[in-house]
Amino acid sequence: MRIRPCIDIHDGKVKQIVGGSLRDRTEAEGGPADADLAVENFVSERDADWFAALYREKGLSGGHIIMLNARREQAYQADRAQALKALAAFPGGMQIGGGITPEDAPDYIRAGASHVIVTSYVFRDGQIAMDRLEQMVAAAGRAHLVLDLSCRRTEDGSYRVVTDRWQKFTEFTINGENLSFLSAFCDEFLIHAADVEGKRGGIEKDLVRLLGEWQARTGFPVTYAGGVHALEDLRTASELTGGRLDLTVGSALDLFGGSLRLDDLVAACN
Repeated sequence: MRIRPCIDIHDGKVKQIVGGSLRDRTEAEGGPADADLAVENFVSERDADWFAALYREKGLSGGHIIMLNARREQAYQADRAQALKALAAFPGGMQIGGGITPEDAPDYIRAGASHVIVTSYVFRDGQIAMDRLEQMVAAAGRAHLVLDLSCRRTEDGSYRVVTDRWQKFTEFTINGENLSFLSAFCDEFLIHAADVEGKRGGIEKDLVRLLGEWQARTGFPVTYAGGVHALEDLRTASELTGGRLDLTVGSALDLFGGSLRLDDLVAACN
């Protein structure tokens, strides 16, 4: 088990946002059309490269930078500028996601990203769009591609991938068969439990157990994010997965206004 650090960027600022709260602003809520709403846990005064340099200093590679504004929004360019600064501060040490397309994926890898992360681009009408997935593999290379299969729980207890900033359910269920199929096209999975992300209320145990059981059979790298708020969550995840599942901690970290020290988390994992 490793701690995978994160840098979430929204409106050109490093933030922590409650999962699933990011959505488009409606006309009734006062527009404009390219603005959005989000429940914020934390907004940093520091730029993204400060966090990346800290992660580099502590040897915490394999974390992710996520640009949260949609590509159509003016603020996306501010997100991108911050992301590029972070990549330059930790070359080869971080992954990047948020609106990535085959056209710009190689640019981010040349800028220092170890991997590009994609979700919405490879899903259309609730299904995997194989032509788009193959385009992304061709552009980035399988060894540099992470599929973000962030999900929410359905009424029947299954977990289905959600796209478009976690607002739209797809027909793609998180299970062993589907994970094994997609693992042939990428190097890792990143899976946020969107229902608990940013709420500091504990991990989604059933999802963690499911991922751990699949990893026990395959050994494929998976990073889980969502709900970690105490060292006990690390112990629980380790017990459920045999220590195979990597974890991302966001809002609970003291870096982002929480109470958990990054060094304590790393020591607990080690």
